[in-house]
Amino acid sequence: MDELVHLVVADGVATITLDSPRNRNALSAQLRKELRQHLTSAIADDAVRVIVLDHTGTVFCAGMDLKESRSADAENQGVQEFPAILEQIWTCPKPVVAKLAGPARAGGVGIIAACDIAVAVDTATFAFSEVRIGVVPAVISVTVLPRLTTRQAHELFLTGETFDARRAAEIGLINSAVPADDLDAEVKRYADMLALGAPNALAATKEMLTAQRPPAMSEAFEQMLELSAEHFAGEEGQEGMKAFAEKRKPSWVPDALK
Repeated sequence: MDELVHLVVADGVATITLDSPRNRNALSAQLRKELRQHLTSAIADDAVRVIVLDHTGTVFCAGMDLKESRSADAENQGVQEFPAILEQIWTCPKPVVAKLAGPARAGGVGIIAACDIAVAVDTATFAFSEVRIGVVPAVISVTVLPRLTTRQAHELFLTGETFDARRAAEIGLINSAVPADDLDAEVKRYADMLALGAPNALAATKEMLTAQRPPAMSEAFEQMLELSAEHFAGEEGQEGMKAFAEKRKPSWVPDALK
């Protein structure tokens, strides 16, 4: 059986490519399994500083594979495995960038929302199409809702309306919408910026961004002060300050960016 997801590592960037264009990169059992495996490999590889989720074909991801879903009961639906993928992306200690050369629907939008950065061509479209086929955008809501205001979520989840990349950027679902000829350069721009950050500092910052804050401001400051002081005094912080004083790039910066 041909592989449906590919992993290539070069210059500190792990590119994971969805390659199932015959069904618009739908989340079939095989694709889900291979995506998880390649994410695990990229996370474990110390040479990898940034992960890029790419795709072949005209569609980034159409959501769950409905052909598989039609013949399964609730306990055996493919969506049962989907939370693990979204959580793996959301909690990944390395920055994850989604690269969209085409549309995303349903679960595909959930993947985009789980990524730290998302860049799309300006012709890409998006939709939470679940209600229109009689299902609920439940699992993806965990990653999507933190990106949207309540009013936007109600409108787009309940209507299933298709919206363009310009609006996706305006509401915070993606970071940037660019002409097709500029897509590669825009993704590289983000990847290069992310690679300038220290690995442990990036991981800690990602964890901080998604963690729940205590209700009391004093307790929040106490936690953040401990985190800040730990990294100021840590190996990366000391190296970063030394490199700044010596007007050079820190040791963790990939050679290609020095």
